[in-house]
Amino acid sequence: MQSVGSPSNDQPLLRARIFARTAARVLVRLSARVEPGGVTVSAEDQQGVRHWVFCDRPLPGGARCALPVDHLAPCARRPRQP
Repeated sequence: MQSVGSPSNDQPLLRARIFARTAARVLVRLSARVEPGGVTVSAEDQQGVRHWVFCDRPLPGGARCALPVDHLAPCARRPRQP
């Protein structure tokens, strides 16, 4: 049995977060009712254990951080374009 922190167990979570971020960003463009800061993912067999997708920290002016939950850059309203 593998431990929770092993790389093979982290890959599905990483992929789920990427998929959820992409879906949330598309849905935000379609409807003002979508709140991306509340998006979480969980394993099918562990629905009670949720992992945040976005940082969602408050920013000056009432906005929220839209970067991934584990970002290293300063918080920002929108992801930085490469």
